[in-house]
Amino acid sequence: MTAPTQTARQRGLVSCHRCHRLTRRRETPADCPRCGAALHSRKPNSLARAWALVLAAFVFYIPANVLPVTHTTSLGAVQSDTIMSGVIYFIHSGSWPIALVIFIASVFVPLLKLLILAYLLMSIQRRWQWRPVDRTRLYRLTEVIGRWSMLDIYVITILVALVHLGALATIEAGPGAVFFAGVVVVTMLAAEAFDPRLIWDNMETGNDRTN
Repeated sequence: MTAPTQTARQRGLVSCHRCHRLTRRRETPADCPRCGAALHSRKPNSLARAWALVLAAFVFYIPANVLPVTHTTSLGAVQSDTIMSGVIYFIHSGSWPIALVIFIASVFVPLLKLLILAYLLMSIQRRWQWRPVDRTRLYRLTEVIGRWSMLDIYVITILVALVHLGALATIEAGPGAVFFAGVVVVTMLAAEAFDPRLIWDNMETGNDRTN
C-alpha cells in the first residue's frame, strides 16, 4: 500500500511568502536565505487581520457609493455625482458599454471581492472541507480582479488634473472618492493578509494550526 503524501509543513519545510523558496524550518525565527524575508509556517494572525480589514472595507463601501465622488462646477453651477449617478448618466446618454464598465469595476467587483473573502474566512473558521480547490481558485480570483476597481480613481485623478478652466469649468474630487479608494486599498490588504494554505489545513486530520 502506498504511503500517504506528506505536505511540506509535515516535512519541516517553510515556504517564503515573498520568493516562495522552501527552507528547512527551525525552532527559532529565521529569515529566508534568498530574499531575507521573515519565515512563517503560516502568516501570523492571518484570520484576525483579514477579518478586521474586510469589515473595515464593508464600512467604507457604504459612503463610497452614497457620497459624491466628483463636484463639477460649470458657469457657476455646481453638480455633485456619485458612482451610480454617473452610471445612470451614461445609460441615459446611450453609452451602455461605458456604464457597464463603470458599474462592474466600481460597484460589482469591490462587493464581489468582499463577499468572497468573507466566505473564505468563514469556511476556514467553520473547518469546512468542501471543494478546497475551488475555494483556492476563488481566492486567486480576488487577487486578479481587485486592482481593476481603481478605474474610477484613475479617471477622477485625470479629470481633476486636466479640467481647470477657471470660472468656466472645474472638477474636484468628492469625499466618496476617498472612501472608494479606501475600499480598494483595504480589500487588497485583506487579500494579502489572507493565507490560502489555511484552506488546506482543514483537510488534514489532527492538524495543529498556529493561526
